[in-house]
Parts: sequence; C-alpha cells; structure tokens
Amino acid sequence: MKRVWAALGLVLALTVFMPRETRAQNTRDKKPKMSLGQNYPNPMNPETTIPFSVGETPTCADNGAQYRVSLKIYNILSQLVATPVLQGPAVPLDNASVSCGEYRAYWDGKVLNTGREAASGMYYYRLEVNGQQLVKKMIVVK
Repeated sequence: MKRVWAALGLVLALTVFMPRETRAQNTRDKKPKMSLGQNYPNPMNPETTIPFSVGETPTCADNGAQYRVSLKIYNILSQLVATPVLQGPAVPLDNASVSCGEYRAYWDGKVLNTGREAASGMYYYRLEVNGQQLVKKMIVVK
C-alpha cells in the first residue's frame, strides 16, 4: 500500500514540472493570425453581421498570401444551421479563398436550404482559417 501512495505522489510531483503547452519546433509552420469579432446586433433578429480578420492586419506585410476561410453557424446540438456570406461580393464563406484584411460576414437569419428563419436560442459561429479555429456565441430572439 505504501508503494501505491509513493507512486501516486511521484506522478503528482512530475505533473508539476511538465510543460503545460508544447511549442512547435519548426518555425516555418506559422499559424495564420486571425481574429473573430462579436456579431452585431446581439441578440439578433432577423439578421446579423460578423466581423473577422485574417493575416497581419492592418499592415498586411505578406499581401500576396491567400487564406482558406470557412465561417459556419451551429445550433447548441452542433448541427450546421447556416453559412454566412461576405458583405460586398456575396461569396459564401465555405472554404473561400481570401487575402489578408478585415472582413464582415452577413447572415440573414435563415436556416440553410430551407428558407425558414432560425428559432430563438443560442447559436455558435466558428471561423476556420487554414485549419485554425475560433468560436463565439450569438443569441437569436424572436
């Protein structure tokens, strides 16, 4: 029994010294800089705007770089509800190619492929840029 307690104590002591975060050894595999703003208005009814940025904004030193961007809206059951479009050129944000900059996405509050308005409740929107993800929540009120 003493050995079990000694082993447990050793494991707990070692966890104190273990690194909490592992950093990549290869500096060439940089993750893209990105930000995801809070949608407005929030709570929303019936439409909303979602600000986001990709790359090293506002300088955009590498302005020739292209980023793969997806923005999806999910309900609390993690079911896909909608894919917003970019404001300006109405490009659906489903694996779209964009350059460095600040953008706004628009969602009309309608459920994908049905045309009906989304029900009241909490929703999550997820921005994915080259595999890196950010998530925020929004509220729909009728």
